[in-house]
Amino acid sequence: MRYLLGLDIGTSGTKTALFDEYGNTIRTATYEYNLFQPQVGWAEQDPNDWWEASVKGIKNVIEKSKVQASDIKGIGLSGQMHGLVMVDKDNKVIRNSIIWCDQRTEKECDYMTEVIGKERLIKITGNPALTGFTLSKLLWIKNNEPENYKKIHKILLPKDYIRFKLTDIFATEVSDASGMQMLDINTRDWSQELLDDLRIDRSILADVYESVIVSGKVTEEAAKLTGLAVNTPVVGGAGDQAAGAIGNGIVSEGIISTTIGTSGVVFAATNTPRFDKFGRVHTLCHAVPNKWHVMGVTQGAGLSLNWFKKTFCHKDIEESEKLGKNIYDILTEKAKDSKPGANGIIYLPYLMGERTPHIDPNVKGAFLGVSLINNHNDFIRSVLEGVGFSLKNCLDIIEDMDVKVDHIRISGGGAESEVWRQILADIFQYPLTTIKASEGPALGVAILAGVGAGIYESVEEACCKIVKGGEKVSPNEEVKEEYSKVYNLYNSAYPRVKDFNI
Repeated sequence: MRYLLGLDIGTSGTKTALFDEYGNTIRTATYEYNLFQPQVGWAEQDPNDWWEASVKGIKNVIEKSKVQASDIKGIGLSGQMHGLVMVDKDNKVIRNSIIWCDQRTEKECDYMTEVIGKERLIKITGNPALTGFTLSKLLWIKNNEPENYKKIHKILLPKDYIRFKLTDIFATEVSDASGMQMLDINTRDWSQELLDDLRIDRSILADVYESVIVSGKVTEEAAKLTGLAVNTPVVGGAGDQAAGAIGNGIVSEGIISTTIGTSGVVFAATNTPRFDKFGRVHTLCHAVPNKWHVMGVTQGAGLSLNWFKKTFCHKDIEESEKLGKNIYDILTEKAKDSKPGANGIIYLPYLMGERTPHIDPNVKGAFLGVSLINNHNDFIRSVLEGVGFSLKNCLDIIEDMDVKVDHIRISGGGAESEVWRQILADIFQYPLTTIKASEGPALGVAILAGVGAGIYESVEEACCKIVKGGEKVSPNEEVKEEYSKVYNLYNSAYPRVKDFNI
């Protein structure tokens, strides 16, 4: 039997998953690490924590599965997108990585727009200047930490730092590189004109490949640390959203995915680059060769429920510990005791600013419409609905771009809640299909590794064999009118709160 390994370097932890060639999960291991917030709106992590979690995860799945390392035929890497990792000439990390949800780079985005122009930026990179993307972070370092900027030998994305630690190779691939905002997504290579205009030395960028290409092989040093076999191939891999989409079978037009993780995403594959002239959704290269994707992002999806849990749910946490029950199951069940519209409460999930449809790093979240009739259950439901409305904003824009919507698949931690799935189906007014491939991005990059290793002929062929649909959730027609009314109210709220900053 041949096996494939997928690593997903996430925001809260790194998941390592071992699969057989039929896509069956053999063993998984997850190791968590810290997120640092030195100031409001800032978010950083230590890349060495990712590597430590990766080493532990690989060792765990190999030892516990009792699979021979030589039978692992390929490794795929996925990870949180947009993070800036800087290494010096000795290949040492210069400072903590500034990660995807960091919002400190508004001035740099204004500068990029002034120098390049919004329309030209969208034409080249598929997106307007965005605070979350890597380029604005690099310019922030140049402006605010010039000594660190001078030390830069290479800049890498989170998963590509793990690639370097495994292979000693500096490389990236088109899907994740698209989110750096330095790639020309039309040619699927670095944009020399953009780099020249912003005075960025191309030599600090890693070589860029298609996602299924073998970019390096495991070194002796990495093999000793992890238990992997020397020279095990490592493919390009993919950013977490493209990888998760492949794990969900989103590899052709018409099949859409919605994911509720820390952030929320609506994702569609396209055969040609499609652009929103306002830049409200991201257009990026897909991890499938010669395909692209459009993606709307809600910054605070699962993050909103996690924040609410930690801030307002101490009694619920005690209850979950006493009963030995998952805290999120308890919370979402309580949301069921409220009703559609949460008895008048509307939640705006802007805890870390917002991307879609509002490109606004400064907007703050809010609970609106609160009165004495409201209780704890209403607030929980309003959080689930607010995230749902934000994801519907993403879906609406994608439909307006003439992207076909034939089927919608749902995945992510939030999708494990029957209540949240139903709320989302009711808000979307589309049936949703859960995906049995629960490992998401790790499975997606394992599939890419299988293509690179010659186990599968193509990504599409592999997905047909491996990715299977699960439970179907149909929208409740009885609540369609109510949710339409509440959705209109939700959409009217942003102009009223966008300048409410202290």
